[in-house]
Amino acid sequence: MTDVIIVGGGPVGLLLACELKLGGADPLVLEAATGEERRTRSLGLRSLNARTVQSLALRDLVEPVAGEQWAMLDELAARREPAGADLVAMMVELLQEGLIRGHFGGLPLLGEAGDAEYLMLKQDRLEAVLAERAAGMGVRIWQGCAVSDVAQDESAAVATLADGRTVRAAYLVGCDGGRSLVRKRSGFAFEGTPATMTGRTAVAELASAEAVTSSLRHPGGLVNLSLVPGEIATIEFDGGPGDRDAPMTAEELEDSLRRVTGHDVVVKRLETGIRYSDNTRHAGTYRQGRVLLAGDAAHVHSPIGGQGLNLGLQDAVNLGWKLALVARGLAPEALLDTYTAERHPVAARVLRNTRAQVALMRPGPQVEALREVLAEVIELPDAKRHFTGMADGTEADYAPGSAHPLVGRFAPRLEAVPFARLETVPEPTPAKARTVAELLRDGRGLVLVLSGAPGDGGLDAAVAGHRDRVRVTHAVAVALAGDGPGDGPSEGDAEVLLVRPDGYVAWAGGRDGVAAALTTWFGPPRG
Repeated sequence: MTDVIIVGGGPVGLLLACELKLGGADPLVLEAATGEERRTRSLGLRSLNARTVQSLALRDLVEPVAGEQWAMLDELAARREPAGADLVAMMVELLQEGLIRGHFGGLPLLGEAGDAEYLMLKQDRLEAVLAERAAGMGVRIWQGCAVSDVAQDESAAVATLADGRTVRAAYLVGCDGGRSLVRKRSGFAFEGTPATMTGRTAVAELASAEAVTSSLRHPGGLVNLSLVPGEIATIEFDGGPGDRDAPMTAEELEDSLRRVTGHDVVVKRLETGIRYSDNTRHAGTYRQGRVLLAGDAAHVHSPIGGQGLNLGLQDAVNLGWKLALVARGLAPEALLDTYTAERHPVAARVLRNTRAQVALMRPGPQVEALREVLAEVIELPDAKRHFTGMADGTEADYAPGSAHPLVGRFAPRLEAVPFARLETVPEPTPAKARTVAELLRDGRGLVLVLSGAPGDGGLDAAVAGHRDRVRVTHAVAVALAGDGPGDGPSEGDAEVLLVRPDGYVAWAGGRDGVAAALTTWFGPPRG
């Protein structure tokens, strides 16, 4: 018996395990594949957008992930021919200057220098960082451990393993991908639209390296030569793949390249390949009793735009601290209902914009004209903010229409200073102050006092019963920069902010509302 079973040990499952462990719960990760099997399937590069990088900063994970990025880019530059090395160098420069904000249907979204952090690396390298963090925290990860069935009763969720063993837990979370066994066995509705395109990514060698060039506007679709040497991707708008699990052959990739480019391309050798589509579906709810879904198990869509991994990682960050509180008996089960309420609308917007991006990438003169018009529109300041907000995840608002503009939004960039120093150092210096991200690294929430002393207005008494779940400190807007990169709401006239462990503001206002907000989000006070 354990607190939470996580089915699936990819990035979403591993990050969720770390969040649960940080929150004091005991997770067990069950992963069907071995580490080597996952590495061989890790084709292409994955982007981590601004909101995901901000979330990783809450757990001091940006530096190790960025380290993997730079090491990977150094390796890629060393392996490529001069022209390809120049392409890698250009990408390195864009990343270093903080210019990349993503793309919309292949239309680049670039910001001002230093606008936002954006990371790019292979998925297996991200998994390695998260697996190392999880292992260091004492998380149990069982690799090569396939799950054949899941069930639940009033007291527990049960996973049946392929070898016949069973594992019980208070809760079970399916992080097992788009064809999730957990979702299917647990009866989640999964409605949506069928595939209209076939994507192929392969590691292959062409008879002539110059035979194919990357382009979004080939006659029959698109071709992308990855920064990773030997990786080739095609997309055809042909109604979707047939047997996705059948081994890809050199002939299949060759035929696809010829149809897309209209040229006589010859594939000499194919090492491995995968197929994907724009099949777009969404679970009606993310929770059925003791079983929950996260990542692709809850929502699938086209990979165009690179939002899927970020969407799943944000699911994990939203769910982890809540499920830890409930599993430990510190908060009621009703807290878990906020997971679907907050994350389902975010995913719905992503599914909508990925459908739009697929339409924008179809071949033909009408779409070509649409792309030209939209490229002009995106350069308008308000439009650029709108599209970059979609791409980098910073548009997320968990409480639209709330009384205070900060509630439901990612916490603004405040610097905090301990109460004991306020009398002697009225204006904290950046060298001595701590950021909100630094204060959230222990997994507890934050009560940030924006004006007055901590004991005023009964704040000490209001927080007393939640000291095990939140910390209290004084925050000063030394470097306030709004909600993430760019402009956003400020703290306004709020005396106190309650910031959740995932970095979002749960409550903002006067001191008399703190006690009720703490009970709503962190459970009843102790003693």
